[in-house]
Amino acid sequence: MSNKDPYQRELDVIEEVKDKGPVGKFFGYAKISGPGWLQGAITLGGGSLVGALYLGTISGNGLLWVQPLAMICGIIMLSAIAYVTLSTGQRPLRLINQHLNPLLGWSWLIATIMANIVWTMPQFSLGTAAIQQNLFGWEDKEKGLWPIIAVLFATGLYVNYLYQAGGGGAKLFDRIIKVMVAIIVLSFTAVVVSLAGTLPWGEVIGGYFPDFSLLTTPAEAYQPLIEKSSNPEWWKTKILGTQKDVIFTAFGTAVGINMTFLLPYTLLKKKWGPRHRGLSITDLSIGLFVPFFLATSCVVIAAAASFHGKVDMEKLSIGDKTMLSVPAIEKSLSEFEGTGEEKVAFQKTTLTEFNENDRMIAAMLVKRDAGALAGTLEPFTGKVIAQKVFGIGVLGMAISTIIILMLINGLAFQEIFAGKKTTNQDSAAALSLKGPYFLGCLVSGIIGCCFPFIWNNNDARAALAVPTSVIGGALLPIAYFTFLLLMNSKKVLGDKRPEGTSRIIWNVLMIFATTMATIGSYWATSGKTFGDFPAGMVGMIFLAVLFVVGTLSFLAKEKRV
Repeated sequence: MSNKDPYQRELDVIEEVKDKGPVGKFFGYAKISGPGWLQGAITLGGGSLVGALYLGTISGNGLLWVQPLAMICGIIMLSAIAYVTLSTGQRPLRLINQHLNPLLGWSWLIATIMANIVWTMPQFSLGTAAIQQNLFGWEDKEKGLWPIIAVLFATGLYVNYLYQAGGGGAKLFDRIIKVMVAIIVLSFTAVVVSLAGTLPWGEVIGGYFPDFSLLTTPAEAYQPLIEKSSNPEWWKTKILGTQKDVIFTAFGTAVGINMTFLLPYTLLKKKWGPRHRGLSITDLSIGLFVPFFLATSCVVIAAAASFHGKVDMEKLSIGDKTMLSVPAIEKSLSEFEGTGEEKVAFQKTTLTEFNENDRMIAAMLVKRDAGALAGTLEPFTGKVIAQKVFGIGVLGMAISTIIILMLINGLAFQEIFAGKKTTNQDSAAALSLKGPYFLGCLVSGIIGCCFPFIWNNNDARAALAVPTSVIGGALLPIAYFTFLLLMNSKKVLGDKRPEGTSRIIWNVLMIFATTMATIGSYWATSGKTFGDFPAGMVGMIFLAVLFVVGTLSFLAKEKRV
């Protein structure tokens, strides 16, 4: 079997396990998994790290269930995307434009490119910091800055060259991605293993069972301090709002808009077809869910052990300590959003009468970064694990995400430049355009290298991050909704459209996932402004318009079947 080409080997394995039960199929498919690992490599980036850090900080182990459940919703929709792609063999952009509406297709593509370009910068920043601070212990952020950036960029470009080269290069690319994901998972697992003797394992296990009380009640660690604070109601409202933010934002961002673009095009690149549909779902479980679940769980557990309900003033940065000063807390309290009698009553409160409980709560809510977490773990794990092993995991996150963001941008540029040179069915020709592919990679990578000028500048960051997060957040539910419509299209899928009980199950799951993504996107974009421009509101209006356009287009074109 080893002498056969990879495609034939995959078909042979599929044939071998077709009559086996779920367990037999799972282990058979595990031997030939592929595109799911690319999804795992991109989702295990800076966003997942920060999200997991803050989940553990704000609510301890109580929200361990949030990211896995959010990812399950994402995998439901990615499975639907895979089903449509593998059943039709057509490039999704052309499929959407032809059978729904070009406004949906091109909005999806543009949002993907924007995300690929903008979100490479924080990954370069994260990777640079991991090398400087965790691996080498340099306090000077300028030391080795540009050589490190050059190495990260060259790595991303070279690995993408392997992907586009095909043959042995593509096989090496797959191995590199799997190794990168394994390094991330093993690094963070090592941190938790080193803490094993100090962890409340009953509480950790309980954290995987959804606890919706955290939508209405602050985490238990804050309760005694809130009661003794100068303004209990204000703190309760603030902490509840933060807990809701991390829950709903996780549901809206577990799967990014660009991940919905990546999957179908990598499936077509591997020449997978209808016979690979079962494999593709298992592939997402192995390559995406399992690594994501393990890595984010480990970070949440470590953050909960280090930060939740704890304050170490000595380890807070000067900036953090400044945020705990009386003027800073006074400013925060003055932003109380009550109306009418509530606001009048609040204004009568003596804002300068703060006590130590106010400062303790404020200190508990300070957002920590990876460096802060590594520092607090040293007494438990030792310096090697806390700094070096943790740093390797963070660096792995950054590099793998840089590689995949460049890859997705290359695929998106290929689709743009394919134009009329290829038909819908001629996917292989469209995905072999090397010039557009490397142009897309370069655009994403070069802008990522500019993070010291752009991402470290608050005004410049807002100029890019706000509109990108709003557009990406608003269009993620549309990507889900679009493929929900395609899964129900007789014109698109013909006799391959799920029917009967299967169709009911698919629709229940897809509607649930799309609803959660919509709620999460609304929560994440609500109130976001770009200067005086209400970017979040405009994004939600655009989302509603696309929902209407998609529905009407679907109904009109299905009548012609």
